[in-house]
Amino acid sequence: MQVLDKAPSGWPCLVLNADYQPLSYWPLSIWSWQEAIKNVFLERVTVVSSYEDMIHSPSMEVPAPSVVALHEYVTHNRTPAFTRYNIWLRDGFSCVYCGRDKVEELTFDHVVPRSRGGRTSWENIVAACSPCNLKKGGRTPRQAGMPDPHAFRPNMHQLQAQGRRFPPKYLHASWMDFLYWDAELER
Repeated sequence: MQVLDKAPSGWPCLVLNADYQPLSYWPLSIWSWQEAIKNVFLERVTVVSSYEDMIHSPSMEVPAPSVVALHEYVTHNRTPAFTRYNIWLRDGFSCVYCGRDKVEELTFDHVVPRSRGGRTSWENIVAACSPCNLKKGGRTPRQAGMPDPHAFRPNMHQLQAQGRRFPPKYLHASWMDFLYWDAELER
C-alpha cells in the first residue's frame, strides 16, 4: 500500500459515515470529485479535508474535497447481497479447499452439488480455484477427499472486517486518520 502526498488522478474523495468511519472498506467508499461537490452543495456532507487542487467553474473556485462526512448516519445492518464477489470476499479471495489465492482462477462451487439437491445459497456456495473445483466435480468434499468448508451467511460487519484485510494499492495522506489496517499489511 502506497500513501500519496499529491492528489491521485481524478481526485477521488473518501466518503465517511456521520460517525467518521468509512461507509465501506471493501470496496473502499469513494466518490468522484463531481459527486462530492454535488453533495456539498446539496448540504448532505461536510468537507473534512481537501486537496490543494482547485475546481473551477465560471463563477467560482473551490478546493477539491479529499474526505467528506455524511450528515445523516447510514446503518450497516442490512443483509449483504448474495453475489459472487461477496462470496469471494467472505472466503478471503482464496480457495477454501487448498488455500490458493489466485483471484483469476477463483470459481463459485456448490459444496453439496446441485445434482445432489444442493441449493445456490450462502450456506452451500464457496470460493474454489478451478483445479479444486474440477477435482471435486459432482461429489461432496468428503467424497472427493477434500476438507469440508464452512459456508455461512455473513453479516455486513463480517464482510467489512474481511475487507480490511485487503487495503487498496494507494491511499491519500489525508485519508489515513480515518482508515485502519493492520501494520503488517502496509508493505
